Amino acid sequence: MAEGTKKPEFVWMDGKIIPYDQATIHVMSPAARYGTSVFEGLRAYWNEQKEELYAFRLGLHYQRLFESAKMMRLKVDYSKEDCERLFLELLRKNHFKENIHARHVIYVGGSGPYSAREPVGMFIVALARPSGKDVEKGIHCAVSSWFRIGDNSMPPRIKAGSNYQNGRLADLQAKEDGYDRSIMLNSNGKVSEGGGACLFMVRRGVVVTPPVTAGILESVTRATLIELFMEEMKLKVQERDIDRTELYVAEEAFFCGSGAEILPIISVDRLPVGAGIPGPITKAVQEAYFAVVRGQKARYMDWLSPAYKKP
Repeated sequence: MAEGTKKPEFVWMDGKIIPYDQATIHVMSPAARYGTSVFEGLRAYWNEQKEELYAFRLGLHYQRLFESAKMMRLKVDYSKEDCERLFLELLRKNHFKENIHARHVIYVGGSGPYSAREPVGMFIVALARPSGKDVEKGIHCAVSSWFRIGDNSMPPRIKAGSNYQNGRLADLQAKEDGYDRSIMLNSNGKVSEGGGACLFMVRRGVVVTPPVTAGILESVTRATLIELFMEEMKLKVQERDIDRTELYVAEEAFFCGSGAEILPIISVDRLPVGAGIPGPITKAVQEAYFAVVRGQKARYMDWLSPAYKKP
């Protein structure tokens, strides 16, 4: 739990809602010993005017969760619709009236070897999490010496807990060297993503992002922004390989993800990106994104699931 974050009262775990401090996994479980788990990072945003908490794009998030479970050969006894219902139920149980970041995790319990595929457990933890100051002021990044994992080794398409050690190594190195976050290259030497977030840049006025075959997670936020760029800002997005040095001469760059939201990158390897401040296209897509997730744009209301709406 992040420093200063207030713990919730309740967690959903293995079929029931229980007090937060009772949500435990045995130390000998494959999940604890080997990171045998897949998960989703979920967001919900509080709209004070409507007095409603909107969960964002649950359908796409749970589609990806079940795809991750399939590739990890984990059998899940719940449907995607069940998961959506349980998540909203947990939000109501905790009486959240603030912005939320949550983890929905499918894991291997018991005490078997790393190859164990059962028993399969599941839990959901939701925490209050406002947007950080970096979303406004931007961050300084370094291109990491650690390469991004690949589809033939540790497939990044699987949102697995163990995969995040790759980005963790890169971010730890970056912070040790005086940066905020890392940018990772894939085995072909092309830009992949950050240590836990996808990347966009603006080059000669064109919005560009690495393709899904560049070792990236197939991000729900990334897909959302591509649509918002086209529909709200009338800008086409190029999905293509990006060279490291293109980041040095880009006008703008930013990370995106459920946790990162939209995070401006204002320097790479000590070279300023553009003017060294969040750029106009980044700020415009931030504005559009936050309006959508808070239920302020009617045309995107089908992306939102209200927690407190009465049947």
